[in-house]
Amino acid sequence: MTATPAPASPEPSHDCPYCPRLMAFREHWRAAEPGWHNAPVPSFGREDGRLLIVGLAPGLRGANRTGRPFTGDYAGELLYSTLITFGFATGVFEARADDSLRLRDARLTNAVRCVPPENKPTTEEMRTCRPFLSATLAQLPRLGAIVALGKIAHDQVLAAHGHKLSHFKFAHGAVHRLGDVLLFDSYHCSRYNTNTGVLTTEMFHAVFARVRAHIDTLD
Repeated sequence: MTATPAPASPEPSHDCPYCPRLMAFREHWRAAEPGWHNAPVPSFGREDGRLLIVGLAPGLRGANRTGRPFTGDYAGELLYSTLITFGFATGVFEARADDSLRLRDARLTNAVRCVPPENKPTTEEMRTCRPFLSATLAQLPRLGAIVALGKIAHDQVLAAHGHKLSHFKFAHGAVHRLGDVLLFDSYHCSRYNTNTGVLTTEMFHAVFARVRAHIDTLD
C-alpha cells in the first residue's frame, strides 16, 4: 500500500495508484466491461451546498458502472427519491449519469472512491482514501450538515475531522455536533437493509426531515 500524499484535488485521478487490491479489481472490470466507468467515482453535486452525504463505496454495478454516486442500484432509488422529497434534488432520477436529476444545496461522496471486492474495503484502504474525504470536506465552505450512511461512513467522517470515534457513537437517527457542523447518522439505504427491515422508508425520511429542519435554520 502506497501512502497517499496530501491531495491537491478532492478527487482521485482516473488511475489512482494507492490501493493495489482495488487497482487490480478495477483492471479486471475494465477488461470485462470496457463500457463501464471503472475508475474512482467523483463526488456529485454542488460545492456551495450546505449538506454533504457520505456513503461507503461505489457499488460494482451501480456507481462503478455509471460513474455517479448511488446511481444504478437500489440504494440510489431510495436516496434520490428522498432528496427530491425534501428539496435537496430536482429533476427525474433515471439511474444513469446523464438523466435530468440535479442536486440542490447538497453534495454526495463516498468514504472510499473505488469499488472494493464484495463491497468491503479494508481498514488500510479506508485510511488511504481518507485524505480525499478530508479534502472534500475542506472544499465545502458553507457546510452545515453531514449525513453518514452507515457506521463506516460515520467513522470515516469523524476520522477526517480528527475526532475520536469513541466520543461519537453511531446509531440510526443520532445527531452529533462537530464544531459548526451537525453529523446525522442513518443506516445505509442498501437493498439488504430495506429488505430485512433494518431500514424503512419512514426511518430514512425521518433523518432527512431533521436535516431539512436544521438546514433551514442556517443563513
